[in-house]
Amino acid sequence: MNRKTIFSIVIAICVIALSACASSTPVVSTSSNNTNVTAPTASSNTDTNVTAPSVSNSNNTTDPSNLACGSGSGSASLTPEETEGPYFKAGSPEQATLYQAGMPGTKIVITGYVYTADCKPVANALLDFWQADANGNYDNSGYTLRGHQFTDANGRFQLTTVIPGLYPGRTEHIHVKVQAPNGKLITTQLFFPGVTQNDSDGIFNQNLLLSIQQTSDGMQGQFNFVVPA
Repeated sequence: MNRKTIFSIVIAICVIALSACASSTPVVSTSSNNTNVTAPTASSNTDTNVTAPSVSNSNNTTDPSNLACGSGSGSASLTPEETEGPYFKAGSPEQATLYQAGMPGTKIVITGYVYTADCKPVANALLDFWQADANGNYDNSGYTLRGHQFTDANGRFQLTTVIPGLYPGRTEHIHVKVQAPNGKLITTQLFFPGVTQNDSDGIFNQNLLLSIQQTSDGMQGQFNFVVPA
């Protein structure tokens, strides 16, 4: 084998080697490109995050921080007085639950405290409630949705009733008389937030709005009364 032939063989081997290297390079870059393409699938977890606001769906509530003598306050204005109206009846039974099984309307539990103007709780304070039913009618022959109770040693009360209905000229409201032992008897009314007829009711007073919350146990209301000692 002469020198020319050997040189030709060497050149052929080099050409084959270079071709092999050149063909292997795209294979490496292709696999790396595939890795980069799959990266966006990891960010698909952000799609799950988009649904997060649905968790925050909640019922609108009124702010309980506006309750009289709340947040450690040392004084408060007396609860505004309101007209008694034509439907008060003396001699209501002593009962904290005005709601009766099968009664139409939305059941609500209202809790709160009776305080003096210097935010001292009033034990054994009288609260006498009366109201219309869900259809806006008062029981004037009996004592349905009428009852009185007394606060406990901490000045707390609890009323279980239904949200009253509307009747001509009046928004939803609950009447109540409140009196500290040997104190002045005040007559007032409680109102419900978000009722359209609040704006057209001449007796409505924003300072007498219940704080309302929808809970897993049903509708809950709160109000604190401040009465003369």
